[in-house]
Amino acid sequence: MENKATITNKKLEKYFKITSEALKEVKKKIIKGKEKYAKEIIEMAENYLSDAKHFQSKKDFVNSFACLNYAHGWLDAGVRLDVFDVKDDKLFTVK
Repeated sequence: MENKATITNKKLEKYFKITSEALKEVKKKIIKGKEKYAKEIIEMAENYLSDAKHFQSKKDFVNSFACLNYAHGWLDAGVRLDVFDVKDDKLFTVK
């Protein structure tokens, strides 16, 4: 049985999948006039996602998980600030 307090590679893969799916979704749902903000948010999310992969490859699962959370946090912020028009409450914190 997996300890819920332990960050495993399996757990990381789950969150990589969710965050990658969320990133793909926002790229298709940029609200007109918000392209500048969307570009910055997407870039930050991609950078944190890349950092997460780097840390995962080094077996630094704690920092990898932290980066994944930052990446997804950027995407959620964009949704909450009406930069992206998404409704999926499984991938995002929607209003």
